[in-house]
Amino acid sequence: MGMLHNAGAELTPQADTADVIVINTCSFIDSAKQESVNTILEMVQHKVANGGQAKRVVVAGCLVERYRDEIIKNIPEVDAVVGTGELNAILSAAGLAPKPDTNSPFKILSESESTLIDRAPSAVKKHSALEVKEVTSRPEGDLREQQGRFSRTEWDGATAALPDYLYDENTPRILSTPRASAYIKIAEGCDHPCGFCIIPQLRGKFRSRRIGSVLAEAESLLKQGVREITLIGQDTTCFGEDLGMKDGLAQLLEALATMEVPGVGKIKWLRFLYAYPNKVTTKLLETIAAHDNISKYLDVPLQHASATTLKRMKRGGHGDIFLKMIEKVRSIVPGIVIRTSFIVGFPGETDAEFEELESFIKAAKIDWLGVFTYSDEEGAAAFNLGEKVPKRTIEARRRRLMRVQQKISAKAREQWIGKTMEVLVEGVSEETDLLWEGRTMLHAPEIDGKVLINDFGDHETLVPGTFYKCEITEAHDYDVVARIIE
Repeated sequence: MGMLHNAGAELTPQADTADVIVINTCSFIDSAKQESVNTILEMVQHKVANGGQAKRVVVAGCLVERYRDEIIKNIPEVDAVVGTGELNAILSAAGLAPKPDTNSPFKILSESESTLIDRAPSAVKKHSALEVKEVTSRPEGDLREQQGRFSRTEWDGATAALPDYLYDENTPRILSTPRASAYIKIAEGCDHPCGFCIIPQLRGKFRSRRIGSVLAEAESLLKQGVREITLIGQDTTCFGEDLGMKDGLAQLLEALATMEVPGVGKIKWLRFLYAYPNKVTTKLLETIAAHDNISKYLDVPLQHASATTLKRMKRGGHGDIFLKMIEKVRSIVPGIVIRTSFIVGFPGETDAEFEELESFIKAAKIDWLGVFTYSDEEGAAAFNLGEKVPKRTIEARRRRLMRVQQKISAKAREQWIGKTMEVLVEGVSEETDLLWEGRTMLHAPEIDGKVLINDFGDHETLVPGTFYKCEITEAHDYDVVARIIE
């Protein structure tokens, strides 16, 4: 979006008024692939139907990386395809000429440290000694590559080269989230061997941005009015390892939490998502605990609790290890909320293994929890495993776990009644015009419960994107109700 806008394109949210339609796709699981295909077929109608406004249809993203040739062959109305590592091709795909610029915004960050430090806020300077290495790779990633983890030889149409681009603070971007909130991607790719996942083949080997680059982007966002920043990556807890850093995510959080932008101040709310279980270090937890503006929130997808299932998933660990980790997390960061997700129906999952997972959920008392049904993905290691679990069984297991979690969540939300909490108001509730909704610092955008506001206090109306103090007055299974105090 940023590159198209910079080249003179006018962005519109209405497909029926667009001259060029770009569909950014997902190819992670079957439902995402089907949604992507359905959207492409819907969008090409704006080109081929009588009087259609669209002159070009471009398909981008992971579906292209996986099914390039099939898209071109089976949907001839598509004019161009752009894979996950080809974002610099979006202008020609859309029929636009790039503005003269000798410095492509899409490049591996290999600039000298002095250049980065000159541009970055002062908070990053103490990290300069750790940022002199060129971007390399993690030993784990090199080993996985030798073992064939990133192989795409059987894929129909994927380019031979893995994606290796990494955006930086100079890459144009359009803020598509509500003004007060923004995401910053701190790394790309993944080196882990998880048997259910094809993200490494879609996104390439793990590679981190420089701390200076992330801080410079955060500074720019704060100047635009952003107050909440969520750090993301396929695996945020490996941040900096490819640059020779130890506890790189903790160092990045420290730098961001203490950074002050003249005339604006500090980031108000800061969190990160997608932690890998064995990468949740004591240093990381101590950093979360030390700063009021770092959300007391840990998103750590565990995927299962049975040792045998996790071994087949190529993840390792087991429920007792995870319980000890959770105990450590809660002791170092009092009041922290934990989010996780699990997969049910992985090939070979027995009733006993499922019951291990159910027992773990009852013991762990996770605050926010999602359960996903296993999706059999060609190209993932698990695709070739036998003992597939029937779909009816998989869905029954998912429903059973969510019933367990519903009771746990309801009890946890009851503990909030009577508390005063700061809430970021987002707007009128999607459920009814009689309520407004928002989030506390303990809710990540879009994926957790909500704060429903039924009493504005002294205010006639509320302003979306503004922080208010609220008192929690009621609790439901996942959401809470609040009244504005100030």
